[in-house]
Amino acid sequence: MEILSPAGNPDGLAAAVKGGCDAVYLAGKDFGARAFAGNFTDRQLEGAVNYAHDHGVRVHVTVNTSVKNQEMSDAVTFVRFLKDIGADAVLVQDLGLMRCIQGIDIAKHASTQMGIHSLEGLEWCVENGFDRAVLARELTMEELSRIVPDSPIETEVFIQGALCYCMSGGCLMSSFMGGRSGNRGSCAQPCRKRYESAEGSGYLLSCADLFGVDRIEALRDIGVTSLKIEGRMRSPAYAYLSAKVYSMAEDGDFSEDYQESLKLLRTVFNRGTCTGYLDGVVSPVQSLYPDNRGFHLGEVEIRDRSFQWNGDEPIGVKDGISIFRDDEKVGGFKVVETDPIRIPFKIPDGRYQIYRTYDPRIDVVKNLIGNTPKLDGKTPRHHQDVVLDKLPHRSRRPEYSVYVNTIKTLDAVLPYADRVYFEHGDRIEEAREMCSAKGVECVDLLPRFDALDEVSPEGPVMVNGPGQYRLCRDSPRIYASSVFNCYNSWFPLDVYQTTLSVELSRNEVSDLIAHCPGRFEVMAFGRTELMYSRDPGLPSGSIKDEKEASFPVYRDKRGFAHILNSVDLFLLDSVEELGRSGVMSLGIDLRQRPPVLAKALGEYIRRPDPKLRSKIEEMCGGFTYGLYRRGL
Repeated sequence: MEILSPAGNPDGLAAAVKGGCDAVYLAGKDFGARAFAGNFTDRQLEGAVNYAHDHGVRVHVTVNTSVKNQEMSDAVTFVRFLKDIGADAVLVQDLGLMRCIQGIDIAKHASTQMGIHSLEGLEWCVENGFDRAVLARELTMEELSRIVPDSPIETEVFIQGALCYCMSGGCLMSSFMGGRSGNRGSCAQPCRKRYESAEGSGYLLSCADLFGVDRIEALRDIGVTSLKIEGRMRSPAYAYLSAKVYSMAEDGDFSEDYQESLKLLRTVFNRGTCTGYLDGVVSPVQSLYPDNRGFHLGEVEIRDRSFQWNGDEPIGVKDGISIFRDDEKVGGFKVVETDPIRIPFKIPDGRYQIYRTYDPRIDVVKNLIGNTPKLDGKTPRHHQDVVLDKLPHRSRRPEYSVYVNTIKTLDAVLPYADRVYFEHGDRIEEAREMCSAKGVECVDLLPRFDALDEVSPEGPVMVNGPGQYRLCRDSPRIYASSVFNCYNSWFPLDVYQTTLSVELSRNEVSDLIAHCPGRFEVMAFGRTELMYSRDPGLPSGSIKDEKEASFPVYRDKRGFAHILNSVDLFLLDSVEELGRSGVMSLGIDLRQRPPVLAKALGEYIRRPDPKLRSKIEEMCGGFTYGLYRRGL
């Protein structure tokens, strides 16, 4: 199997290569999902490709952010440049960009953000020109064993490093809370913040680090092509040690050198360790501390700001030590004497857990890595315009499409809905009959992550990913949900209507529709889903952040947690503006909402009275225009 290592900058590249990886993934200054890594200039990219190839290492370049209309020419030009300099593959999540680069002769890998979690998704990938898919991190070993052996293309699985709490990294919490889009490479890490629930407080969304070195043999046996190490934001020492540990393990080398390197890897950075979902649907969350713990040494009795250490792992001068009590970090220090070990800050007497966060042997690792290689290239980019003609102006009254999941709420919306998206389940046939009696279209809203053998493409469906689209392509009408993250006018799927990304501003919405003949929906009301997670540990109800904002949480029939925005999106006072932009449908999300709210919205739609708006706002506890007016 390929060991695929992160290279966040030239130092990280040298470290990963010298650690023994088979391939690296890195990014240019634009379009990479780790915008705050050092990344590479064009000249450095060409030099990086040459350096890696000289050492027998392949180079995969991430172009895996959502791409806006005005950026598409630059993105396509960049991919062509990567082909010209000899990069081995390009990693993509944007479906519009995928469409635009199909004619460029470079291997194409589907990003994990596409949410590929089924054999149907893999078949869709190969039909659309992909050579490899990075599988969703939510898949268990049992699920992987059903998918990978029959895959028509290469498969890549995350094996080490930070985990996104949200399904396949498709998080909106960062953009809505912090104005920085994780889908655009600028995640503000809201999952690492403290939250409070009815069951207590802590870092309720903070995952431990994936540490799957013991699962290599099982993944090899089912035919996985590549094992991916996360960590472009981490140090060169981490890049070296992780590449070394996983390369040795893949070779079956569990020598003393391997064991010592494993200890150093845990020391240099870890948030606690887990196997993600590989071993089943268990919570990956480490809720008590969101940052580096280091290597666990054991428990000590501290008296008068000092302790004696007689553990199996020696503690030496210059070691970095962190002290924890009840999984809360008390403090950290560098050891200057060992008999006893003295603590340079006040600390109550008692028993504590201690961790090593720095080992002087890491300096040896730095010396092994050596100096930063000189990376230099001369190949210029040749700009390629990618343009679509502007279409005749479209203006009309948008339809109202209402998302519901109960029969009672459905009954309340039928007087004003043009279309209903009814959540897939046992009552879908009853919902269809009720809608048919009122002349309202009923669309089967499929679950995000599902057992696809349950899906029947007999009627209209709303799909959430490539696999569902492929399975349902014979349906009379297919609607693409906002999960596809449609960001530009090149969206390629042959669907009846697409719901646009909620991260787009009013001007971006207008420009997208002006250059694309399709039907588009804009979400106009509801609690925007900020996160969707397989974590079974988050309690239903709500979580509250440090600013006292409360985010509703509910769990669906498949056990997935949905975290919603603290206030409702409200664009129903912009209906005329949206209609002039060519928006065909306005989405109103009333899942988990009472019929009384559904009726009040119907009254407002028929008679947009400011007093009624205020009444609805009071019922909801506040409104937001989301990103529609302020953008990102």
